[in-house]
Amino acid sequence: MDRVRKKKFWNTQRIAIFAGSSALIAFIVYQLFFSDKRSKLNVEAEKLTVSSVSTGSFDEFIVVTGVVQPLKIIRLDAIVGGYVREKIVEGGSMVTQGQVLLKLENQNLKLNFLQSETEASRLVNDLQNTRQQLKVARFNIRRTLNELEFKIDQAKDIYERNQKLFKDKVIPESDFLRSKRDYELLVKQKEIETESQIYQEENAKMQIGQLEGTLLRTQRNVDLWRQTLDNLVVKAPVGGLLSSIDVEVGSNISQGQNIGQIDDLNGFKMRVAIDEHYVSRIFVGLGGSFEFNGKDNPLTITRIYPEVKNGRFEVDMSFPKGTPEGIKRGQSTPIRLELGKAEKAVLLPVGGFFSDTGGNWVYVLDNSGKRAIKRNITLGRKNPEYYEVLEGLQTGEKVITSSYANFGDKEVLELK
Repeated sequence: MDRVRKKKFWNTQRIAIFAGSSALIAFIVYQLFFSDKRSKLNVEAEKLTVSSVSTGSFDEFIVVTGVVQPLKIIRLDAIVGGYVREKIVEGGSMVTQGQVLLKLENQNLKLNFLQSETEASRLVNDLQNTRQQLKVARFNIRRTLNELEFKIDQAKDIYERNQKLFKDKVIPESDFLRSKRDYELLVKQKEIETESQIYQEENAKMQIGQLEGTLLRTQRNVDLWRQTLDNLVVKAPVGGLLSSIDVEVGSNISQGQNIGQIDDLNGFKMRVAIDEHYVSRIFVGLGGSFEFNGKDNPLTITRIYPEVKNGRFEVDMSFPKGTPEGIKRGQSTPIRLELGKAEKAVLLPVGGFFSDTGGNWVYVLDNSGKRAIKRNITLGRKNPEYYEVLEGLQTGEKVITSSYANFGDKEVLELK
């Protein structure tokens, strides 16, 4: 007789369904609560630049370009204008002090010089004539005074004799008074002639003094015109290299126009252009260095030109330990210009990431080296090699320092 078999609840099918449902629920829970929801991007590791964060000495410096120039550059400016009659020395030649470089011609200057000489000659003649007239006047006055003294002596004798005769009542009173008047008239006339002599003497001296002063000024004027004519011959004020002379025969030169320059080759300096961003941090005495012939050569700022052109200003730097042997005028070289003292800091190598993040965040590799995670950081100072890390990174960590331009806003990079 057949028996009814009781049907089992956990059959194979139900077990399979339950297991599948459990797995699905577990997957959903994991996705909802435990899975990494950050945005990811797969990138090729070979195309990335990965740098290590390190601790070391942070040297705050900038790299600028310096050009070797002579220690002294003497500008040749035309003292007087004119057209070039003869060009004697070409640019690039060595010259000695006083050597004639070129000759100018200016007819107006020559005419003014001749007129000045003529005026000086006229004044010399006038001065000689005035002195001669003074001598003649002195002789005439002396002769007149001599004659008056003779007449006074005669009149005095007559007056004194008539005075006695009148007292003795030998002659009438009219004769006595007439002799007295004649005598007194001659005495007064002598006083007038003496005063006239003094006046004429003083007047003649004044005229001579005026003529002498005018003549002196005129002679100085003549000397000035002569020196001006001498300046038509342009000479080298110092010895050195005539690096340029920008004139040709027949060309017209204005007064004050620059016509060339002479380089003093007894020493050199560096002329350096610096970005205006650093103008407040540059001062006389600031140091720098450059490499030449396999040696590190120190430099010191000696002069600052504050005028800014095209966003840059210039400084002069000297060689405190002497000019390196073999250096040439016009040679350019990179210079390491120190802006501050070296300090210990956490360092991150410079890279293209900064232009994409502004230094506010970077991708940091995890321990596996297969994943890079976005992390906020804070950077401080910068030099051409490193950024100073203030917050967010530790020594030994690996950071992607190449450009982030193709990563968008992804938070995790998967390195393949």
